[in-house]
Amino acid sequence: MSYKIKEIPEQERPRERLKEVGGRNVTDKELLAILLKTGTKDKNVEELAIELLKNYKLSSFSEITMQELMKIKGIGEVKAIEMVAAIELGRRIFLKTEKKLKKLTSPEAIWEDAKYLFLGLKQEYFYCFYFNHKQELIERKLLFMGTLNCSTVHPREIFKEACRMSASSIVCMHNHPSNDVTPSKEDILLTEKLMKIGTIQGIPVVDHIIVGNDSFYSFYEHKNILNL
Repeated sequence: MSYKIKEIPEQERPRERLKEVGGRNVTDKELLAILLKTGTKDKNVEELAIELLKNYKLSSFSEITMQELMKIKGIGEVKAIEMVAAIELGRRIFLKTEKKLKKLTSPEAIWEDAKYLFLGLKQEYFYCFYFNHKQELIERKLLFMGTLNCSTVHPREIFKEACRMSASSIVCMHNHPSNDVTPSKEDILLTEKLMKIGTIQGIPVVDHIIVGNDSFYSFYEHKNILNL
């Protein structure tokens, strides 16, 4: 039997719970219920939230699309838009909350700092990490998505951002959804191309890191491309 949300004791309803105990102390289900606002005639909003969590792991929410959300009965276009907007706002807040510049001095440190960006992705995402002269991270920037090669990754975008931030060096990072972090021929050619341009521009590309689910490959560590 499905209860309507108004039939649930007031102190146990998601909004009342959040007011009482604060956002950090409510469950994932309750937070989603607050965002969803209403259920359907067959299931209340908490049951709709549970169904959403059954279909998608919370770790994959950062890449969930409107179309995927709308496949769930009870989530129409308006709810899907509001959900995607809330998720994106949370992601941006997370990326910008740390005011103090973070010093990352090794490929492993960079990977540990950034691997969450690639969780659950089913296509390739290409990020650039821009550093100042102290090797402190200025900004992470998602620049390209899809199948990546020399023709789809445009150096002008990479170095335009570097000039805008007055960066001293760049680390490129992209994922292999297959979880095999071995560089492809295209990865090697792309790395060589970007390094050459970086030398000319005076903003060196000091590493290119390929990410899997639980491992990474660093061109810098392997020292087999253009004497990195």
